[in-house]
Amino acid sequence: MVKKLGAYVLSEFNSVPYVLGFIGKTFRESFAFLRTKSSRKILIMQLLFTFIEALPLIAVISTAIGTAIYILGDKFLSSIGQSQLIYNLLSIVVTLELGPVIVAFIVTARSATAIATEIGGMVTSHQIESYISCGVDPISHLVSPRFLGVTMSVFFLNLYFSFCGLLGPAVIQFIINPANVVNFVQGVLSSITVKVLFTSILKSLLFGMIISICATYYGFSVERSSTEIPVVGISAVGKSVLGIILVDVFIIVLFYL
Repeated sequence: MVKKLGAYVLSEFNSVPYVLGFIGKTFRESFAFLRTKSSRKILIMQLLFTFIEALPLIAVISTAIGTAIYILGDKFLSSIGQSQLIYNLLSIVVTLELGPVIVAFIVTARSATAIATEIGGMVTSHQIESYISCGVDPISHLVSPRFLGVTMSVFFLNLYFSFCGLLGPAVIQFIINPANVVNFVQGVLSSITVKVLFTSILKSLLFGMIISICATYYGFSVERSSTEIPVVGISAVGKSVLGIILVDVFIIVLFYL
């Protein structure tokens, strides 16, 4: 058991230089991915699948969460005479924490598996070898558009989540007391500080990078057999979730220091 564990740890450490090289080349090629029309098409299709098609799901989830937090939080805070803190609660829970994390998990579930299995299938069918033989860089042609598409999608979906998550409580407030809607909106906007907004945006960008890097990296890790494809899909999701949680904890600790 110890021998197997040691071998696994050593194999992970041995892959670090390759992973760093993969990440570095992805960043470098992402600045020049618009050289070919096919790359632009891949980016557009990735945005369509990851961003556009996820909008209805994000709207339902964010509105439900924001409304639930408002109803329960307002009831509790009013009982202890601190009802004005509901605005800070909404901005911290919806905008700072739940927005980036839930969006990242949804994108991971929808896109990480799809990207990893798609690239894995291309490896087993020798399409990657065909690209290389024709002088086409797989990183530039396949990875960079997906890297940019997923990162941009998580960024915009996070903003959309915050909007819908704060819109739900505003609608509830309008139903209960229409005259107080303006005060509610002003309170929410004043509670979203530059620090909160910047941290939320930073998390969404980092989460998008983590998801896209894990998905493409594990997709290329397929060797010969098609039975490896489901395995790399699971690995991409697992590593993405782990990376999201670790980065989220690190950023939140820095936020409250």
